[in-house]
Formats: sequence, structure tokens, C-alpha cells
Amino acid sequence: MTQIEFAKNKVITKEMRAVAKCENVSAGFVCNSVAEGTAVILKNKIRNPSAAADGIRITGVGKGLKIKVNANIGTSPMNCSMSYERKKLLTSVKYGADTVMDLSTGGDISRIRKMIIKTSAIPVGTVPVYGLICSLSQKRREFYDTNVTEMFYEIEKQLDDGVDFITVHCGLTYKALDILKKNKRLVGIVSRGGAFLAEWMTCNKKENPLYEHFDELLKIVKKYDAVISLGDGLRPGCIADNTDAAQIEELKTLGRLHRYALKRGVQTMIEGPGHIPLNRIEKNIKLQKKYCRNAPFYVLGPLTTDIAPGYDHITSAIGGALAGYYGADFLCYVTPAEHLSLPNIEDVRTGVIASRIAAHSAEIARNNNSSEKVDYKISEARKNFDWKKQKALSIDPYKFEERFSARKKDVCSMCGKFCAMKRKI
Repeated sequence: MTQIEFAKNKVITKEMRAVAKCENVSAGFVCNSVAEGTAVILKNKIRNPSAAADGIRITGVGKGLKIKVNANIGTSPMNCSMSYERKKLLTSVKYGADTVMDLSTGGDISRIRKMIIKTSAIPVGTVPVYGLICSLSQKRREFYDTNVTEMFYEIEKQLDDGVDFITVHCGLTYKALDILKKNKRLVGIVSRGGAFLAEWMTCNKKENPLYEHFDELLKIVKKYDAVISLGDGLRPGCIADNTDAAQIEELKTLGRLHRYALKRGVQTMIEGPGHIPLNRIEKNIKLQKKYCRNAPFYVLGPLTTDIAPGYDHITSAIGGALAGYYGADFLCYVTPAEHLSLPNIEDVRTGVIASRIAAHSAEIARNNNSSEKVDYKISEARKNFDWKKQKALSIDPYKFEERFSARKKDVCSMCGKFCAMKRKI
């Protein structure tokens, strides 16, 4: 049985209890949320809990749970060091990512994926179509020459490795593609998985096989009780393309697929934009919650402007904080390398911290008592010049120590003896 099937029968599993303990909510609440499809548990049933050094963290995502942060890592054809990817993974965990996605497209990606799954103490996600694209390329074949059998073989292979959640672009239908072609975008399709599937559909003049054979996909995923992250192949890649007809058409399809999967005992969450201006973020969240009946919403950023290459961890943190406040459940980090290069270790650290700040800011605005208490305690420590406690409570203790290294006595180097809090008031 799957988590959904247990939940519908009012059976509380050890995974539900683990999530409840971590979230400080009742196991019954988690059980009901899974049954209703408003929360998912990221845990492949075959993944060995003792494989990672500290065991595997059982993670829940959804309504009523803390906002989670994902870190994307992975190789490219120009940068494919397994040891470096391992360092990026460990950096993601060290700085507080809740999940990690391996998006490798260079080197021995199967070996890299297995290493990440074996090493990671947090849930691991992938985009299986990337693996297929790479294997076809090695055989000098184009993706549009593949077939549904090869697609599902790659998906099952990765799930059998122990992947906890997979992104599959099932909502990019022939109808949505037709809408896109009639309503030209400035930058078109920016989702890599979405672009390859759209090319396959165009060249073969057929419906998206992941949509047309969705039942078969569900059977494979159900065997592992993994989570399907219903990808947004038509997410906007610039501010000018936001919230257009093609994006909304895909979103409606994802909502229908979510409800269909729920009835068949398979957990799903919905992926979302993308590049969205501040004044459209609330609308995007409300549309997703409406069409997808409060399914967990996983957003990339969103990025609130296009002018900041090299600083997109900031543009995404601005959008992520608002998205989280309005109801997004899961933030995919964006690093300073976005649009420019493959992220390095420092980019990973910066991206994770920026998204965690956004998530925490949203939690405070949503009146999360535990988040408010942390802010109260660090402010109390600041007033008392308790530097040790401030460091322990800060979101990045390592950066705290680095910046505070120039301290003198019990004040920082900004004000010194002129510190406002030392006035006799």
C-alpha cells in the first residue's frame, strides 16, 4: 500500500509520524493531509534509511507544514566531476536545504545519481528525461527519435535507484502547445524538459506520451510510493511572458492530473513559475490552489525581474518570500549563477541561504509561532550582547563568525563605543 492508501484507511504510518514530529503537528493532521492530497511525503519506499551517514530525513511538503527549500545540483557536459557534485550535495545539506535535485547532464550520470542517493541524508529528486536525453546523445540519437517505452524505462530505472521524487512534464499537451504557437512569447519555452517534449510532439505530430500514457506512469511510480512533481514545461522565462494563456492551460491540466493520481493512490505536487512580477504572484498562487485543489505548490523563485544576472538569488528570494506568504509550499532555490553558468559550491551555499531567508520571512508573515520565537530569541541575545547565542540562532553561523571576526570587546566594529543599545535610556 502507498502513503495515500494508508491515509485513506486512517492508518498512520511511521513516515507520517516522522513528519508530524518534525513539523510539531499531530500525526492525524499529516494523515488527513496526505489523504486529501494537500501534502506529500518525499520518501521512496525502497530507499534504505540507514544508507546516509545520519539516516534519511523523512520530509513532508504541503498545506499546514513548514515551507521547504530545494537545492539543484548536477553536472553539465562541460563540468562533470563526481567529487565536486558530492561537495555541492554536502554543502546543500550543511546550509539547511530540505531536499536536493540531481539535474546532471554530463559524465556518468547514472553513477553520479547513485552516489548522491547513497550519500544524501535528505530526499533526492531528478528529472528522468535528462537521463534519457544524455543516453540518446551518446548513441548519436535525437530525443524526438525516442518512444514511450524508452521514456518509462528511464523513469523506472531512476526510481529503482531510490529517487524520492521525479519531475515529469505531463501537462504540456498538444492543446497547450497549440495555444503557445498562436500566442508567441518573447523567449518561448525555457524548461529544458518541456522544450525537448515539445520538439518530440512537433516532430512526431503526436500527443505528449507522458500525458497520453499517464496511467502507465502512475503504475510505475506507485510501485515505489515516490512523489510525482508535475512539471511546468510552459513556465514563463521572462517577465513579459508571465501568466499567459499557455501557462494557465498547462496549470489546469496539472490540476486534473493531480486529482486523477490521488484517486489511484499516487502522491503528486505541482510545479510553478518562473518569472513573475510582484503584483502577479498572489494571483498565480491563488490560481494554482484553485485549479489544483490545494495540492502542494513547488515554485522556482519566482524571479521578480529579469535585469539581475549574477544576483538572481536576490530576485528569487524577493519573489519566494511573497509566494510563501500567499501559500507556496516549496521553494526551489535560484543561485547567483542562474542564466550564466553551472553553480559552484559558493553559489549553492548562497542560493540555499537566500531561499531559507525567504521561507522564514514568509513563515513569520503566516504567523508561525516557532519562526517568530527564533527571531525573538536572537533579538534578545543581541540586546544582551550575547554573541555566542546570536551565532547559534543565526541562519548561517559560519558567515556570522566570518563577519564578526573583527569584534572588539562586546561590541561589533560598526558602532564600537557609540553603540545605540549601550545608551543609558
